[in-house]
Amino acid sequence: MRWFFVLLLSVIIISIIVLSLVPPVSKDALTHHLAVPKLYLQQGGMHEIPSLSFSYFPMNLDLLYMIPLYFGNDIAPKLIHFTFALLTAWLVFGFLRSRTNTSYALLGVAFFLSIPIIVKLSITAYVDLGLLSFSTASLLLLIKWRENRFQIRYLVFSAIFCGLAMGTKYNGLITFFLLSLFILFLSGRVNRGEPHGIMKTIVYGCVFLTVAGIIFSPWMIRDYVWTGNPIYPLYDQWFNPDHVARKSIGLFTYRALVYHESWGEMLLLPIRIFFQGQDGNPQFFDGKLNPFLLVFSVLAFYQLRKDSEKIKTEKKILLAFSALYFAFAFFSSGLRIRYIAPIIPPLVILTVFGMKRLFDSLDEIRSIPFKKGMELVAACLVLLAISLNARYVYGQFGYVKPLTYLFGNISRDGYIEKYRPEFPAMKYINGHLPLDAKILFVFIGNRGYYCDRKYVFDMQGNRSRIARLLKSAHSARAVWEGLKRDGITHVLINMGLFAKWASQSFRASDLTQMKSFFNEHMHLLYHKNGYGVFVLAGKRLSEP
Repeated sequence: MRWFFVLLLSVIIISIIVLSLVPPVSKDALTHHLAVPKLYLQQGGMHEIPSLSFSYFPMNLDLLYMIPLYFGNDIAPKLIHFTFALLTAWLVFGFLRSRTNTSYALLGVAFFLSIPIIVKLSITAYVDLGLLSFSTASLLLLIKWRENRFQIRYLVFSAIFCGLAMGTKYNGLITFFLLSLFILFLSGRVNRGEPHGIMKTIVYGCVFLTVAGIIFSPWMIRDYVWTGNPIYPLYDQWFNPDHVARKSIGLFTYRALVYHESWGEMLLLPIRIFFQGQDGNPQFFDGKLNPFLLVFSVLAFYQLRKDSEKIKTEKKILLAFSALYFAFAFFSSGLRIRYIAPIIPPLVILTVFGMKRLFDSLDEIRSIPFKKGMELVAACLVLLAISLNARYVYGQFGYVKPLTYLFGNISRDGYIEKYRPEFPAMKYINGHLPLDAKILFVFIGNRGYYCDRKYVFDMQGNRSRIARLLKSAHSARAVWEGLKRDGITHVLINMGLFAKWASQSFRASDLTQMKSFFNEHMHLLYHKNGYGVFVLAGKRLSEP
């Protein structure tokens, strides 16, 4: 059985590596995780980019991506990201092996690495697997801290990894908040009634807060210097009350308005997220989990009385972390599975505990035929859980199509264009526009990585720069002058989306002015796949 899991694990790892060996085309990689490091390299160092709000986010992993980008390799960042999945798998393996056996530990690793959302993240240059890895290390070290009678070194190491989690993505702040509560609870519970017990608890909490804060502090200092807010753009209305804060709506209002879901459907979200995930569909959480994460995690608490006090407490800590972390994400308007990625390793550990409890409970059956039948059923459930993951991995080969690229059946440019139809327009920009050009992106999805010229986005928050000018300006020339004041020289537009949006957003008078603006001050230089590159002109240019 052990060799089967080793073979399965090898197939999973090789499959993910092969799926990763294609040019980056995923949205957040092209808008943020590769785009911002590329801009830093172009300018020779880290600098403020006010037009890109996500450039203020912490960037522990993004800075790592700068190394291969410096050498012209934008595929290696995906392998770096996958490395953090492997590190998390190693943490899960070590924890499970010490509490079950090597076979169950290997099963847990294979199950974890093949979970659909983990596979999807492993073949993209995102940062969620870094957050997941650091959060898991911090949580498991906290458990080890409790197991080893609160030795301070484990608490310090836990705080270091928690600080790294916060410096990777702001969701790490949730890990920091939850683990701080766990420290106070675990220490306070043990030290209750002891002399100076409260003082010990306070000291432990201060040590964790101080060390984690020091690790996270470079990003807080940077943002405070740039914006006056150490965690910009979060809670900016607190640090900069003069700024107009963008109002957001709650989860239930958002899903009712946008997805037309009933109250019953929304209340079932904590269960639906395990069963209804779909890649690329925000309504269904933009990712997939495995439903057996929920099923077997519940089984982990079956006959809890048979567990040692140590295992009981650890199961409760893992469950509490998963449930509370999910609760924070649950009440955000944009619920995505990758936003709750740190709960996956604890759930995998509970899942393996649940599998073990299922097989252990069969030993109590005295009827041999019935016992054999139930063992077969249990084995089939485990295989079904793994097969759901395997089916997703296989399906990714049909979507990503890495072999057509690796065998040279399609060029790099052809592969990118297949997934990003705006790429030819950006290639035209790189080859034909002057070096000092500044391009306004209109409905490009903020994907600027493949553009080698300076660019800004039309949408700033929920406001469109062009819409604001059209509604405030008195003439088409005034719109042109407004764009020129911002240094805009060219415009890249998704023509279909822009036309649809304009027809739904503008009054008849604004549409007339917009048509005048396009006729008099916009000259089409290039058009392909529905994307047009325009040059701003003071007057109508003659056609070439």
